[in-house]
Amino acid sequence: MPPCRLSFAVLLILAGQSAFAQSRSPTAKPAASPTSAILDLVPAAHRDAVSKVMAKPTLTAKYTEDAFQAHEAIYPWLLEHPDRVSLAWQRRDVGCVEIKDTGNGSFSWSDPDGSQLTWQAVAKLTDGVVWYATGKVKAAALLPMVPVKAVAVVKYPSKPTDQKGIVTLTPEASVYLVSESRAANAVMRMAGPAAPKMAEEGAEQLLFFFSGIASHIKENPEKAQALLAAKKK
Repeated sequence: MPPCRLSFAVLLILAGQSAFAQSRSPTAKPAASPTSAILDLVPAAHRDAVSKVMAKPTLTAKYTEDAFQAHEAIYPWLLEHPDRVSLAWQRRDVGCVEIKDTGNGSFSWSDPDGSQLTWQAVAKLTDGVVWYATGKVKAAALLPMVPVKAVAVVKYPSKPTDQKGIVTLTPEASVYLVSESRAANAVMRMAGPAAPKMAEEGAEQLLFFFSGIASHIKENPEKAQALLAAKKK
C-alpha cells in the first residue's frame, strides 16, 4: 500500500496520488457555494481569509462517504487529533508522514520533497468542523512547488443504532482550493480535465483518513488505547 499522506495534503496534490488502495463507491461533485451560516461561525480573525477561498476557488470538490458505524465519541475526537490518526495508521503498519500538533488547534505537515502545510480548525459546527490551511505543495518530482490556501468543511451527520454508544455516520467533505501562481496554472494545464476528478479523490481520501481508523476501532475496541496513544518522547 502506498505511503499515506495527511488528509489535507492529499487534497492539495493535483497529481491525484492515492493514499489508500482500497476500492470505494464515490459520491462526488463540485462543492456548493459557501453559506453565510458557515461563515458566521468563523471568528473575525479568519473570516475574511476563509470567505475569499470559498468564494473564488481554483478547484472545488465535494464527497459523501458511504455510511458506516463507529463509537459516537470517536469520530469527533479523531477530527480534533489528526496527529493521533497518523500515528494510528503507522501503528497499523501503513506508512504515514508525521503530523505535528503545534497547539491551539493547529497542525503542521511536511515531506522530503519540500511540501509544507499548516492548518487549524477555525470553526466548529454542530456536527462538523471548518479547517483553513496554507502552505506549499509539490505534487511530484517533475512538477513545480505550488503555493496553496484551502478550506475544508467536514460534516458527519449521525443516526443512533440499537447498540449503546454506536452511531451510523455519513461524513461529507466540501473542499475549496486556491492557488494564484504561474506554477499552479501550469499544474492545472497538465492535469487538464482530470483535475476535478483528482480533487474528488483527494476529498475521498480526506474522509477515509479518519473513517478508516474509526471503523477499525469499532471492530477492535480493545486496540483503541494503543492505537490512539500519544507518541512517546
